[in-house]
Amino acid sequence: MFGNDWDELLKSEFQKEYFVKLKGFLVAERANHTVFPPKDEVFNALRYTAYQDVKVVILGQDPYHGEGQAHGLAFSVKPGVDAPPSLVNIYKELQSDLGIPVPNHGNLVSWAKQGVLLLNTALTVRKDEANSHRNKGWEIFTDRIISLLNEREKPMVFLLWGRNAAEKEELVSNQRHMVLKAPHPSPLSAHRGFLGCRHFSKTNAVLRACGETPIDWKL
Repeated sequence: MFGNDWDELLKSEFQKEYFVKLKGFLVAERANHTVFPPKDEVFNALRYTAYQDVKVVILGQDPYHGEGQAHGLAFSVKPGVDAPPSLVNIYKELQSDLGIPVPNHGNLVSWAKQGVLLLNTALTVRKDEANSHRNKGWEIFTDRIISLLNEREKPMVFLLWGRNAAEKEELVSNQRHMVLKAPHPSPLSAHRGFLGCRHFSKTNAVLRACGETPIDWKL
C-alpha cells in the first residue's frame, strides 16, 4: 500500500473497527460529494517518507479544501497551484530565518523525500468545507502514526504549529525527540509568534547535533 516500512507497522490498523467505519464513511462521502485529495493521493505523506527515514514531522490539520490543491502532504499543493496563505507565511519565515528565496510554487515534495513527514491529523476533507472529516476516525489513525514515531530510537524533530498540533505533544513522551511549538502560520495567527520562530534553522541544528544530515529547505 505504501511501498515501505509503514506497510507492516500500520497493517493491523486497517482491520480495526474505527477504520472499517471510516472507510464506509468515505465511500458514502465520495458517492455524494467531492472529496480531497483524490483517493490515490490520500496516503502520500507515508509513501514519500518511510518510517525509518523520518527526521522531521510537520503536523497540519486537514487537507486544503479548494479545487486541485490537496495532494496528501500537509501545507503542500500540486505544481501549478498558487501557494495558499499559510504556505506563503511559511515561505516568509524560511526567507527571514535562512535567507532562502521565496519559491514560485507551493509543492513540498522535495522536503518529504528528505525525511520531512508532512502529516495532516485528518487525511481527507469535503470540497469547500474545512474540518468536515474531523472526528470520523482519521485522528485515531494519525495518532497511531505519531505514537509509532515516538517509539523510534533515532531522534527526530516535531514541529507543532497551532493549537490543534500542540495538542499532540502528549503523544511525544520520548526524551530523545525534540518538540518545537509555534502559533499556526495562518494569516490569522502567524504574527503571534510563527513569524520569527526560526524553526527551520533550529531543526537543522538539532539534526546536526544528532549526527544527521540537515534538511535542504530550499525549494
